[in-house]
Amino acid sequence: MDDETAHDAGADDDTDGVLAAVGPRLRRIRKEREVTLAALSEATGISVSTLSRLESGLRKPSLELLLPIARAHQVPLDELVGAPPVGDPRVRARPIVRHGRTYLPLTRQPGGLQAFKIIEPRRTGHPDPRTHEGYEWVYVLSGKLRLVLGEHDVVLAPGEAAEFDTRVPHWFGSTGEGPVEFLSLFGPQGERMHVRARPRQEGGGGGAGEE
Repeated sequence: MDDETAHDAGADDDTDGVLAAVGPRLRRIRKEREVTLAALSEATGISVSTLSRLESGLRKPSLELLLPIARAHQVPLDELVGAPPVGDPRVRARPIVRHGRTYLPLTRQPGGLQAFKIIEPRRTGHPDPRTHEGYEWVYVLSGKLRLVLGEHDVVLAPGEAAEFDTRVPHWFGSTGEGPVEFLSLFGPQGERMHVRARPRQEGGGGGAGEE
């Protein structure tokens, strides 16, 4: 048996299993609602014998039969056929370790804006500024992040952020006092990150502002 044939056979088995489970599920839902076959027949226009055969697995379920039953029970069609739940929307990042840093990708589309959560243990090496095309935005979650950017050498604390043109020689990493955890957003040249923030209120005034 080749791979395609095996796949088709597996798919058929899965479909048969789903259909076989419909009957008992129909009966369970009807019993939970304390509805008789006669009452359900009157509500759906489906004969009692057909409903009974559906619940016993002797009649293959179809949309023409299941839709009126779902309406009568006031349940989604998915509940009658036991459709699998919607896929987990969370991004399950696969860590990438390079030169002692752990990168957790937060975006899955190649190209365009890229986001990473970066964890770096205490660092003992010296800054080695590099340049490349693009813009980068960093936000410190915990620890202290040292940023060397051109002639500037600054330390960012938790909650602080910086944005810069990566054509300027730059380097960032742990200050050496301990581990640092931060977010990095990187975009191609000309694709800046824009951060909206609410400025501090002065004299009871103030409001939402943007960069």
